[in-house]
Amino acid sequence: MAVYTRYARVLDAEGKTVPVRDALALINQVLDETLAEQESDFDADSRWALAWFEQFGFSEGEYGVAEILSKAKDTSVSAMDDDGVLVSRGGKVRLLRPDELPDNWDPASDPRLTVWDMTHRLIRAMEQGESAAAELVAKLGSEADTARELAYRLYSICERKKRAQEALAYNALVQSWPEIVRLAREEGKPESPQGTIFDQE
Repeated sequence: MAVYTRYARVLDAEGKTVPVRDALALINQVLDETLAEQESDFDADSRWALAWFEQFGFSEGEYGVAEILSKAKDTSVSAMDDDGVLVSRGGKVRLLRPDELPDNWDPASDPRLTVWDMTHRLIRAMEQGESAAAELVAKLGSEADTARELAYRLYSICERKKRAQEALAYNALVQSWPEIVRLAREEGKPESPQGTIFDQE
């Protein structure tokens, strides 16, 4: 956008004027391609959930569609149902919203830890503030960075699909990430030993 404010006209390779709208469309296209490449960092369940979210958000969809998509992503609807990623009832499937996830979750004891789960547990923790999210990041360790990547991808989808309410939660996590990581590092540091009056003598 700085280029558009600095110059009277912006031209393409053929010398034609490029309107701001066209430039933004090109930028978003390249951004989508880059973000799509990052999906290879995600596990099969998270890739399924991401594709489902793009189409349905947290609304219900047909079980048949979910099943076909699960085969394409090399996972299964029943396994994700058992793991608490989604609810599959009466021929309908929907992703669980962050506020539906149970509070007493420990990543160390989750046998099927997914990026989707981590991201939405962090969204849930953010409702209690950055300190709560930092506590979870400290438990997740290096895995947490992939959750941030997914949050950004989900934010981009929400922006494009005009899902403002959902976009807010993902954006809040991404924007708060530097502070969350700082707090998580502090939490991981051992406390400095307190000397007694006898130590000082």
